[in-house]
Amino acid sequence: MEWLIAVVLLVALLLSGFRVAQEYERGVVFRLGRFAGLRGPGLYWIIPLGVERTVRVDIRTRTVSAEQQETITRDSVTVKLNAVLWYRIVDATKSVIAVADASSAVYQLAMTSLRNSIGRHDLDEVLQERDKINQLLRNNIAGLTGQWGIEVERFEMKDVELPGAMQEVMAMQAQAVREKRARIIKAEAELEASCKLAEAAQQMANNPVAIELRRMQMVSEVGAENNSTTILMIPSDFVSAARSLDDFLRAGTARADRDQR
Repeated sequence: MEWLIAVVLLVALLLSGFRVAQEYERGVVFRLGRFAGLRGPGLYWIIPLGVERTVRVDIRTRTVSAEQQETITRDSVTVKLNAVLWYRIVDATKSVIAVADASSAVYQLAMTSLRNSIGRHDLDEVLQERDKINQLLRNNIAGLTGQWGIEVERFEMKDVELPGAMQEVMAMQAQAVREKRARIIKAEAELEASCKLAEAAQQMANNPVAIELRRMQMVSEVGAENNSTTILMIPSDFVSAARSLDDFLRAGTARADRDQR
C-alpha cells in the first residue's frame, strides 16, 4: 500500500512538471536561478519543486499607442502630438535577462526619442516630412532595442496638434500662397493673350482684307445682341474717300460763289 502511494505521488510530481506553450509563446527556463534554455512552442517538461521555473514570453507584434506628448520644435513652436509604436520580441532570452520590463522600457525609449527628434526639426519639416521623421524615429531606437531582443517594426507620428494662434497664421499663409498662384496664372494668361494679339495685329497689317473681315464680324456680333445702341465700324478707306469728296464739293461750291459775284 505504501509503495502504491509513493508511485502515485511520484507520478503526480512528474506530471506537475509539464507545461504547454502556445504557438506564439516561448518559455525561458531557469534552473536554480541560472538560464537553462528556451522551450516551446508545444508541450515541454521542467523539473518540478522549484528547481526549474519558466517565464513565458509573447512573441507576437504589439501595438502601443503613445499618450499625447507636448514638445518644442527647433523654431520654438510648442506642439502636441501622438505616436504609434509597433514592435515584437525576436529573442525571448534577451527580453527576459537583459531588461526588467521590456514593454515599459521600449515605451519610455520611444517617447524620449520622439521628443528629441521633434526638437531637432522645424515645424514645417514636422508637418511636411513625416515619412523622413518616422524613419529617423525608428532608426534611433532600433539599436538599443536590439540589445533587449526586441525589433521595432514601425514608429510613426499619428496626430500633430498646433496652437490656435499658429493655425491662424498658417491659414493666412496658405491664403497668401493661393492668391500668389492666382495672380501668376492671371499674369501668364494676359501675357499669352497680348502675344496672340500682337501676332494677329501683325497679320492684319500685312493683309488689309483681314481687317475688313474682322470689322464685319464685329458688326454681326454686336447686332446679334439685344443692345439699345449699335456701333457700326466703317472702313478707313471709306472715311478717307468721304473726306476727299467733302473737300472737293466744298471747293466746287466756293468757286461757284466767286463766279456769281
